[in-house]
Amino acid sequence: MRDYKIEVHRDGRWWMIVVPEIDQVTQTRRISEIEDMARSLIAISTDASISDIAVHVTSIKLPNGDDILGPAEEIQERRRQAHRLEATATDAARAYALKLTSAGIPVRDAATLLQVSPQRISQLTNA
Repeated sequence: MRDYKIEVHRDGRWWMIVVPEIDQVTQTRRISEIEDMARSLIAISTDASISDIAVHVTSIKLPNGDDILGPAEEIQERRRQAHRLEATATDAARAYALKLTSAGIPVRDAATLLQVSPQRISQLTNA
């Protein structure tokens, strides 16, 4: 599989997709279509199979030059981190709820300690 770097910039209502390695340009209206359009262009230009082509978007620039890809990737990474933290917190809450209820602490008291509903304590301890 061959990997191509692509650069994207906004031109009016279009996203212009530049593939420097083959010195070709295509366009699309939607960001969601960028990679497919780039792969199609590369396949046509190089006689390669689309399945043998990987693309990596290196920048998506607005007309004023601002690159909007970097901040979007940062937000995606923060969401992944939040998801991992949420999973860790759920595991810790489950273990603690089990410890409390196993020690005879009422579900309502465990719920108060963990600041969740009694139903959530039941879910955690019965999972």
